[in-house]
Amino acid sequence: MNVQGSFFDDGNAANIPLLNGELFFYPQFFQMAESNHFMQVLTDTIAWKQESMTIYGRKVLFPRLMAWYGNTGSSYGFSGNRFSPEPWTPELLQIRQRIAPVSSAHFNSVLLNLYRNGQDSMGWHADDEPELGPHPVIASVNFGATRRFQLRYKSNHRLKYELALTHGSLLVMKGSLQEYWEHQVPKTTKVSAGRINLTFRSITP
Repeated sequence: MNVQGSFFDDGNAANIPLLNGELFFYPQFFQMAESNHFMQVLTDTIAWKQESMTIYGRKVLFPRLMAWYGNTGSSYGFSGNRFSPEPWTPELLQIRQRIAPVSSAHFNSVLLNLYRNGQDSMGWHADDEPELGPHPVIASVNFGATRRFQLRYKSNHRLKYELALTHGSLLVMKGSLQEYWEHQVPKTTKVSAGRINLTFRSITP
């Protein structure tokens, strides 16, 4: 069974119906001028690093640049790594303030990913680490090149959904979505420009 299609038409929020999960998409949440501003400032000021993970005893670089910012104590672990946050920047606080009301959540941290071109990617995973607690709210802000965002049901990969994360868009994942679904940003030869993705979350120590 496939679940595919478009559920928005004019920049307004879309409640995308998924089995065992809540997904809301705002394709034009930020205006073009402010999206361009945030893209440039974040590219220039964030402490980007290319982190690595260990697979079968071999260190492998993540295919993108990353950064972790947030409140003191909001450390985060995934893929065998533990990340301590850099302090919030004014721009990150501005973005958090904008998205908090529509996300109905208080975020104390944000994971940033810089996709330098279409060959940078994110593999299949779910944001279900213990620090996020049950039914976490994840708010994904996107600036730069449009990239495909794919979801698939964990126990039935024929059940899937795909949408295009556009410049200035906001995607909010809620409810039991992380328990039942996983997502990825695949590589593509059709994109040469960069993209920044910010996933705001609340860490419980």
